[in-house]
Amino acid sequence: MSNNSNKRFKPKSKIKKGDKVFVVAGSYKNPDKPRNVLEVLNSKGKVIVEDVNIVKKHVKPTNESPGGIQEKAAPIDISNVMLVDPKTGEPTRVGRKIVDGKIVRYAKKSGEIIQ
Repeated sequence: MSNNSNKRFKPKSKIKKGDKVFVVAGSYKNPDKPRNVLEVLNSKGKVIVEDVNIVKKHVKPTNESPGGIQEKAAPIDISNVMLVDPKTGEPTRVGRKIVDGKIVRYAKKSGEIIQ
């Protein structure tokens, strides 16, 4: 059963759209520059991060657009990014805990709650 559609529960993503992340693996690895998450693709386990994995796409001309070569960000694996700790500004792992009856994300490095 290697097919992901047969899984019983969908895993929760610890990264959300709009989060600041560090790319920790691959050719775009830079421990000094946090970047924004543009989109999370939960079904594939990938994220689209701004200015990371830029690819060129050849587009045919239509009535709305002139066509040509466009650059766009392609997805990277979610395991290659780490969330930025809001307190220290360093990469951190993410945990979940219940606060006031709601499940919230928190940074494991500092214990700070992530909004």
